[in-house]
Amino acid sequence: MATTPLSIDVFSDVVCPWCFIGKRRLERALELFAKAHPDQAAPLVRWSAFQLNPELALEGISREKYLSEKFGNRSNEIYERVKGVGLSVGIEFRFDLITRQPNTLKAHSLLMVAANPELQFRLKEAILQAYFIDGADLSADSTLAQIANSVGMAQKDIDAALSEESIHQAVREKDLSARQLGINGVPFFIFNGTLGVSGAQDESVLLQAMNEALAEA
Repeated sequence: MATTPLSIDVFSDVVCPWCFIGKRRLERALELFAKAHPDQAAPLVRWSAFQLNPELALEGISREKYLSEKFGNRSNEIYERVKGVGLSVGIEFRFDLITRQPNTLKAHSLLMVAANPELQFRLKEAILQAYFIDGADLSADSTLAQIANSVGMAQKDIDAALSEESIHQAVREKDLSARQLGINGVPFFIFNGTLGVSGAQDESVLLQAMNEALAEA
């Protein structure tokens, strides 16, 4: 078995429905990759911060106000399409349960301090599920702490992520570095630090990128 795993850096936001869809498609691509390359180590997936709405106050705003300002009267039409795509990958979006549009700085801070890739992967899934399926208020520290606890994150790491400005600043810098790379929409995948794929592409596209990055390595 190859000892150096393929790296996959995923820039995404936890309030981006297409990022949730992209995660499901990535998971399927990883399954296909494992079958096609049984001699290869499992790829190393890392979730990197990108805030769609970094200007929002930390306490967030009402979801109704956010949708009205961002989409006007088109929000229902837009989200009906997203719901249809979501169902195709096993996600039953419950946009109707979301009452608060959060600033995602602290959610990304939790992901940044997650102790290992496996924990980070579980935490990412738990945050997405909480927001898009349960309508959880991600602007509330108590909610974020409960989600992090549910996947086994250490309490000291949770406390640090929610309160330490140095970690929050590191998230802002990671977000800025993404924009400096030219990333202006998410999800965005970078394979082995060289090959970029933009958008919630089909698993076949992601698998092809993985194969290309592997061949180049």
